[in-house]
Amino acid sequence: MTASEPPSLYDWAGGAEAFERLTSVFYDKVLRDDVVGPLFAHMSPDHPHHVALWLGEVFGGPARYTDELGGYPRMLAHHLDKAITEQQRRRWMDLLLDSVDEAGLPDDPEFRAAFVGYIEWGTRLARSNSQPGADVVREAPVPRWGWGVAPPYEG
Repeated sequence: MTASEPPSLYDWAGGAEAFERLTSVFYDKVLRDDVVGPLFAHMSPDHPHHVALWLGEVFGGPARYTDELGGYPRMLAHHLDKAITEQQRRRWMDLLLDSVDEAGLPDDPEFRAAFVGYIEWGTRLARSNSQPGADVVREAPVPRWGWGVAPPYEG
């Protein structure tokens, strides 16, 4: 990174530790939730860590989800035929956004806009891919999300 390049969203958020903190707070909420909890009733104890790796890679961190867990095809496989509803998608997103605050991730507008942009896009894709009989793209790279039109503000 040069002085003219903004940091990755991963670095701006606080790196691996921040995403581990986030997924720990988040999945505590998920498991207690009546709307999305049933989707995760048989979740592996490693699931929060795996999602932290996914989010870290998406937001510009190391490609650990790809290297260690199989990348996009593996993530897709976790969603196939789950029949996620719009209500479940929204609750998942709302709980994650609440967790971002509790986990102490940056609250500047630029970071949050980029973060919410990915979460909105990703949850809509997951909902679509989860429908029985969905015509899905089975091979793709893990998306890499950036700042979009508003790089970090450093006043």
